[in-house]
Amino acid sequence: MPANTTNAAARDGAAVPDGPAAVPDEAVAPLLRGITVLRRLTEADGGALSLSALERATGLARSTVDRLVATLARMDYVRLDGRDVHLAPRLMELGNAYLAALRLPALLAGRADALADELDESVSLAVGDRDGIRFIHQATRRRAMSLSFRIGDLLPAERTAPGPLFAADWTPADWHRWHERRTADPRDDRFPALPPREHASADAEFERRAARAAVDGWALDDQLIEPGLVAISVPVRAPGTGWARGTGWAAGAGEVAGAGNVAGARDMAGAGDVEGAADVAGAREVVGAGDVARAREAAGVGDMAGAGEVVCVASVVSHTSRHTAPDLRSALLPRLRAAVAAMEDDLRTAPPAQPGPPPAGLAVWTGASKQELGREFVESLARGLTVLTAFGEGRAALTLTEIARATGLTRASARRALITHEHAGLVAPAPDRTYALTPRVLSLGFPPLSRTSLPEIAQPHLTALARRVHESAALAVLSDTGDEIQYTARAAGGRVLSARVTVGTRLPAHATALGRVLLADRPDATASPVLRRVREEGHALVDEELEAGLRAVAVPVRDRAGRVVAAVNIAMHAARGTTEECLTRVLPELRHTADLVEAELRVAGRFCRVAVV
Repeated sequence: MPANTTNAAARDGAAVPDGPAAVPDEAVAPLLRGITVLRRLTEADGGALSLSALERATGLARSTVDRLVATLARMDYVRLDGRDVHLAPRLMELGNAYLAALRLPALLAGRADALADELDESVSLAVGDRDGIRFIHQATRRRAMSLSFRIGDLLPAERTAPGPLFAADWTPADWHRWHERRTADPRDDRFPALPPREHASADAEFERRAARAAVDGWALDDQLIEPGLVAISVPVRAPGTGWARGTGWAAGAGEVAGAGNVAGARDMAGAGDVEGAADVAGAREVVGAGDVARAREAAGVGDMAGAGEVVCVASVVSHTSRHTAPDLRSALLPRLRAAVAAMEDDLRTAPPAQPGPPPAGLAVWTGASKQELGREFVESLARGLTVLTAFGEGRAALTLTEIARATGLTRASARRALITHEHAGLVAPAPDRTYALTPRVLSLGFPPLSRTSLPEIAQPHLTALARRVHESAALAVLSDTGDEIQYTARAAGGRVLSARVTVGTRLPAHATALGRVLLADRPDATASPVLRRVREEGHALVDEELEAGLRAVAVPVRDRAGRVVAAVNIAMHAARGTTEECLTRVLPELRHTADLVEAELRVAGRFCRVAVV
């Protein structure tokens, strides 16, 4: 499993106990600078900055920024639009490596989604990241008043419901780091996902919440983040000792009393209701001191080590116009506990992870890119980032030799990259001489990119296609009724006479190339000779059927499961070539564009829902 975060830059939200740690002598400086560029882009509105703004945000020389950006663009981790730098969906493969190694989203997301549907409320899964919490799954309700938190967002523990449940297992050193961070950043400016704190809260209050959470096995957020927002949380436990390394917080997490197995904690306390038990009254006299261990002892619940390790926290999030904080406890807590119990059953019965194939040919690719681009390509940055992609499902903990073999790097290069990533808080070593990714990997672009839609993925590729063939290009989806298409993105071809269809336009599906490609994927398509042919050939050509002079050719766009979710087309005037020339000149370019969109859709959709409109 990915490991607990051990080092971090203060800008990424967690405390650095004695100021910024000294950079190790063997750290790769260009790799550290590249990580800084990615983090500043992640923090920026919309995941984009101009080159000049990026220069100011990083404090790096403009020539250095240009070379780093050129390298990241070569890797398809960013894209340049004029003088603006945008995060690109391919960058999500780094966060995907962490989430795949963690396994929790793949195993538990279905339960979280089902609970969200049952309650008609937002449900999240989070792991601890030093003195904060970081989201690994979001099942958000679509409402006018909806949550803006994203997968990968980092929040301060004291302003959340999951925070006290993680803090219940903090060591004195953890509490010391938390106090230092609170002193250095009283407004929570290091947490860009949150509005700044308006009113300071006493440290002792969070200590009391943590001690109470250790006893009760659940925790509440009553408008701590902002007015109107409420949440209730219950920890999820897993059997054995191998999961804690994937949670982003301390091993020994099984000591949180009552978490995930509240009934057992109550039995141990000798009370049917922990809230009303006489033993807990004694515990609450201790709580004010912030001494979680003594609170557990006073409650009589012991260390609960046999209950398994806490691997993440499940939360139900609402607002006060729907539920008050007491209402969350009385109405939603029982159903949240039932869902958590089902999650724990899933973890107990989950088969061992089966490692997939590691990435191949990365070192060869970086070497070839260096030869082609020369000094504009920072090979040490590219090689350092590829080290993170060596991890994944079934490859959660790797030795130096395994990482070098997976990436094609020499042991010396892989070792220096690991030293650099450890300094940046992205990997953590273990006593068994293995390394694992930490939750902080999600700080590299994942939050803004996790909300990327299919039109946003397709737009730059449509623009590039239109420039290459000098014709209009578009993306469309099938309407809910199935008899119309809706245009969701387009790029003009730059001609005086061109197809000018605006985004949002609807046209009859059967009369358009886009529509026929979409209809051909439906189960009943074989009943139509036209659609059967489209399915067999993999494209549709419509010649002046919708409008005189208008010719269009379209191909499908498929998701990770192979389903056709959209179609892309080129539309042109029929006088600009024969249908045969259209198929020989335009269709290959169109297929190439669809391949690029599908590749980014597969990366973006691995752990996130990608909206098609």
